[in-house]
Amino acid sequence: MIFSTPLIHGYLIKRYKRFLADIKLDNGQIVTAHCTNSGTMKSCLEDNAEVYLTPVNDPNRKTKFTWEMIKINNNWVGINTGNPNKLAFDAIKNKEIELLNNYNFVKREVKFEDSRFDIMAKNENETCFVEVKNVTLKDKNYALFPDAVSSRGKKHLETLVKVKKQGMRAVMLYIIQRIDVDIFAPAKEIDPEYAKTLIWAYNKGIEIIPIQAIVSPRKIVLGKQLPFEL
Repeated sequence: MIFSTPLIHGYLIKRYKRFLADIKLDNGQIVTAHCTNSGTMKSCLEDNAEVYLTPVNDPNRKTKFTWEMIKINNNWVGINTGNPNKLAFDAIKNKEIELLNNYNFVKREVKFEDSRFDIMAKNENETCFVEVKNVTLKDKNYALFPDAVSSRGKKHLETLVKVKKQGMRAVMLYIIQRIDVDIFAPAKEIDPEYAKTLIWAYNKGIEIIPIQAIVSPRKIVLGKQLPFEL
């Protein structure tokens, strides 16, 4: 995913009200950017850290910038929760994910019962539903999800099990937008119910695919698949 518009560099002053962040640009101007990440953003917030923003030319929007990434320990961490869905869709469509490279029809935002999954992929033999999650939480060398209690995430797991029971393929695709981790795991201390449900869903046949994303101010690309530990 190449950023179509050059990003704007600045420094984080503070994040507040979950969806807002004050940023000091290189020219000294202080702007308010939209933060798409509704979680705690624990382990990816640091005062005065370098950030990059996308300028938004929309007269109906109050904030004129979207916060894309932050530099933590000399590495860029992607915090825009919309980007993993784009990355996943393009990668599956272009057959760039080894475990999901045999589909000739790929569609975004497909409803199944009372849930809506990020991606549906099909070929002549099977249908696959994929739920994509953005991962930024780090503890030692672990990438963890979620960073706040996620009842919606738990519901997605439960519905994926229903998908599997109907004879279709069901996948949890975790896009990890940082490179300073080596293994993925559920955040048991933050959301024990999600962790327990993920283990249950895995035992019911739900596939878990954690993939690292390499984040830079010019582009975000998918890297290697990481192992996971339940």
